[in-house]
Amino acid sequence: MTSLWLDGAPATTYPTPEPGLRFDVVVVGGGLTGVTTALLLARGGASVALLEARTLGAVATGNTTAKLSLLQGTHVSTIAKKHSTETLRDYVAANREAQQWLLGFCADEGIDVQRAPAFTYAGKREGAAQVEAELAACRSAGLDVAWVDELDLPFPTYGAVRLDDQAQFDPVSVLRGLAAAAERHNAVIFENTRVTEVIGDEVRTEHGVIRAGTVVLATGTPILDRGGFFARLEPHRSYALAFETPGPIPHGMYLSADQPTRSLRYAPTPQGELLLVGGNGHIVGREKTTRSKVADLVDWTRKYWPGATLTHSWSAQDYSPIDGLPYVGPLVPGRDHILVATGYSKWGMTNGVAAALALSERIFGRQKDWAPTLEAWRTRELAGLGTALKANGGVGLAMVGGWARAELHGDGDAPAEGGGRVGRDGVRPVATCTVDGETTAVSAVCPHLYGIVQWNDAEKSWDCPLHGSRFAPDGRVLEGPATRPLSPAPRHS
Repeated sequence: MTSLWLDGAPATTYPTPEPGLRFDVVVVGGGLTGVTTALLLARGGASVALLEARTLGAVATGNTTAKLSLLQGTHVSTIAKKHSTETLRDYVAANREAQQWLLGFCADEGIDVQRAPAFTYAGKREGAAQVEAELAACRSAGLDVAWVDELDLPFPTYGAVRLDDQAQFDPVSVLRGLAAAAERHNAVIFENTRVTEVIGDEVRTEHGVIRAGTVVLATGTPILDRGGFFARLEPHRSYALAFETPGPIPHGMYLSADQPTRSLRYAPTPQGELLLVGGNGHIVGREKTTRSKVADLVDWTRKYWPGATLTHSWSAQDYSPIDGLPYVGPLVPGRDHILVATGYSKWGMTNGVAAALALSERIFGRQKDWAPTLEAWRTRELAGLGTALKANGGVGLAMVGGWARAELHGDGDAPAEGGGRVGRDGVRPVATCTVDGETTAVSAVCPHLYGIVQWNDAEKSWDCPLHGSRFAPDGRVLEGPATRPLSPAPRHS
């Protein structure tokens, strides 16, 4: 599955580092948060290196639907239920400043951006109450939203919130523009460089040690377990498809308030406009079949846009914090040597830039007015305690269930093409799959916190149901908190 944005984009060719280098700041993660942070720090005169485990934009940023919007589905009302109006307004202020910063950058660099209204709509009658709650929360937050009774869409809707003059773009073009600007300010970018540990000023990678005064983890979810952020986040995976359609494509950004989620936008390409449809999100590693999620989106699209032809399908991973607000600040309370940015609840285009603005200011000894609201360690997080207990209860069930299922399935024939299964070799759970005619067996035990991985039949990957680590068929790390691969299964003579 390759996203519209990454398909056909020229490959990046950043080097790997020589050991022994030293920088003021090392930024880990080559997505929107990491590259923007590197640019801001380099502009301010810091010596900066950015380390990306794969290639720039390979994970969330290259697989987003790239809506730069202050209307965020029902997220504003979700925050309003758990926090004060002041906190809500700070969150919106952070996102507004981030939106304006990125729009200004794109204008300065000549990067194409489409301005369009954003809509949160009810796809069912019972969803109208959620939309009304979003309208009220957005107004409390100072957003100039309006109620709309009807939308020009080919399926029934039951009211919507509208916010004009929002934005969308090609995220890979934006990311590469940011990277080029960072390099012009003497930031150094390295790809194919996985960070495995940070001890003191040593940033340990598979290519050796780099030293840094400050380390920023902009890795989706922190790759260091100190701070226990994995227990404060819930990993979600969702899907996006691009279609050529014979009829008109709506020129707005639409997101349903009810389930199953449906997200719509258009995308200009040299060959004409495409319709982008997204949705069907779920917790990582806890679905029997993910392929059915994609098939359902295809069927739904062809029902309402007859003759639609699928051109691309892809997916992305997002992390939801327990109280609805991102975590931006120190990995461990009171120690600013290692800083993190995570928990964007699927709204990383604004929150990722807001995190970069907050972290760069913090490193330079300054503070944004709204930054305390996004602080990584906040006493008001008790508002999300119930969510945390529920999420970690699910983790516990996934742990027990995974080990139990592995015990029930012994060794057998190789899975069919595109299939994977978890069995056991003696007492060891083994994950076996067949992809492109090659059958591979690896340990089924996630090296992060020992969950049993599940086969993702849509993306041909092994996904951990505990905290969202994902692995290629041969065990290589794709994303998540894990920094080590699934080990090879023992061979028997």
